[in-house]
Amino acid sequence: MAKFGKDLIESMSEAAAHARGERVPGLRLTNVEVPDVKAIRQSLHMSQNRFSAAFRIPLATLKNWEQGRRYPDGPAAAYLLAIQRKPREIMDAVAE
Repeated sequence: MAKFGKDLIESMSEAAAHARGERVPGLRLTNVEVPDVKAIRQSLHMSQNRFSAAFRIPLATLKNWEQGRRYPDGPAAAYLLAIQRKPREIMDAVAE
């Protein structure tokens, strides 16, 4: 069997072991915290329409995030954290 095939089988075995809850040497886990979009919006006392318009986020995207159908990617999550921390400044920066 080719080296690629052996590496693939080894990787799949490690993934299966991890899924079973076993310790896998050399495995690195990264937890990415997803911002609570609805909580951020509600803390600003804004409707979905107003929030999406104020921060230039498509309404459908906002609804998908809030309803758990989709999750913000890295840059969107960073943008949401900036909104949470400095909402007025962000709103001014993206105003038309």
